[in-house]
Amino acid sequence: MNTSEINKQSLENAKNLFESGMIDAIEVGTTKGLQEIHKALFDGLYDFAGKIRTDNISKGGFRFANTLYLNEALAAIEKMPENTFDEIIAKYVEMNVAHPFMEGNGRSTRIWLDMILKKNLGKVIEWANIDKEQYLQAMERSPINDLELRFLIQPNLTDKVNDREIIFKGIEQSYYYEGYEKPRD
Repeated sequence: MNTSEINKQSLENAKNLFESGMIDAIEVGTTKGLQEIHKALFDGLYDFAGKIRTDNISKGGFRFANTLYLNEALAAIEKMPENTFDEIIAKYVEMNVAHPFMEGNGRSTRIWLDMILKKNLGKVIEWANIDKEQYLQAMERSPINDLELRFLIQPNLTDKVNDREIIFKGIEQSYYYEGYEKPRD
């Protein structure tokens, strides 16, 4: 299966996660829950679907958490508070730095973030309203300061947590952030 076919199937898997209601059975804010999301998105596409990586990885010169400390880092992230918007974003940033999977971290953690926001604040993000370049730049800078990321996300929170159109457009935008086809309007 080529990359385009993997992405197309994974996108369908992501939509099915919500359509089927399986998303509601996933643990919120935990590493196990993130692994369940990753497995749902990439099962049958990658042999490492839902599995914590055992190799070190980097992107654009940034090295993600070293595998020697990855399990400890994930345990610490799991314990981070998630009572306020700022705490939730801080936890999301730390999970991004950990980057627990070989591939598919962004797509999985954005769903994970929305689940935490939904559970604790009764909100989800309207990802379709967040510009790709601004988001990627904010994420790149977020390990140093997450203010820019919070500034981008906060005005795009909505209480329409079960709105199929918002969820699906958000999933499509998430895939677009990763370099796949631009979502249709």
